[in-house]
Amino acid sequence: MVVTATACFGVLDTITKFISTAGVPMAMALWVRYMVQVTVTALATLPQRGLGALRTEHPRFQLLRGLLLLSCSTLAFFSLRLLPVAEFTAIQMIGPLVITLMAVIVLKERVSVLRWALVAGTFSGTLFIIQPGSDSFNWAIFLPLALVACNAWFQILTSKMTRTEDPLIMHLYTGCVGAIGMALLLPFTWVSLDARAWLLVLSMGIMGTLGHWLLILAYQRAQAATLTPYMYAQIGFAMLGGYLVFGHIPDRWALLGIGMVAVCGAMGAWLTVLERRIPVQPPES
Repeated sequence: MVVTATACFGVLDTITKFISTAGVPMAMALWVRYMVQVTVTALATLPQRGLGALRTEHPRFQLLRGLLLLSCSTLAFFSLRLLPVAEFTAIQMIGPLVITLMAVIVLKERVSVLRWALVAGTFSGTLFIIQPGSDSFNWAIFLPLALVACNAWFQILTSKMTRTEDPLIMHLYTGCVGAIGMALLLPFTWVSLDARAWLLVLSMGIMGTLGHWLLILAYQRAQAATLTPYMYAQIGFAMLGGYLVFGHIPDRWALLGIGMVAVCGAMGAWLTVLERRIPVQPPES
């Protein structure tokens, strides 16, 4: 589920970069993206459950989760306007490291020493990709770094809320917050779009909706720290999208870093399988 979600996000980021450099206003693009999420989720939920399904035990957390995702979408839009897709995604890979740290602090999850080593290796590979001190390291890099902070809180909050909240209702509320927030800006940003632009904007909504729905399902079935290694697959999808659409190929140092990330991610997947095979005995009293 997480790997498929990262593929959706890779497509979403590639389309976002394309339309952000083609003159499509951010408010229009994100409004359509969230309206698709609201429409699809409402059609899948309300006809069977009725309006009573909208009840939630934590309305403030629903609002906060929606605002965090909207912040992530806004930062991603402007980041992708200035950075290549692969490099933007690589910088985001600091996020799983932050999520693991927060999973320990906020969710009290236990993380093994080997898993910490794999996360550290992935972080080192990410540094090779972004290459601090090089010409590509400029002020624009701080935008995805801000996105990392917002996304870490979003993922941790999602993992915590899935213990008591209905995933479909979470998805619906998140879409409503984003759609309403962007609708407030539409009177000031609306422009005429051709058929291709509308198709691309709608595709953003479909990819974002499917990706986040898969993440919610994944967090219902595994801990945040356990899912972390699989999230690095997004780098591969971002590289592919950047090459196919923009003809961008990372340099040799970036490729070295991507290789490190891939190896650590594969070892993390192996460690997950191993942990499931070994039963954990409770401590003796």
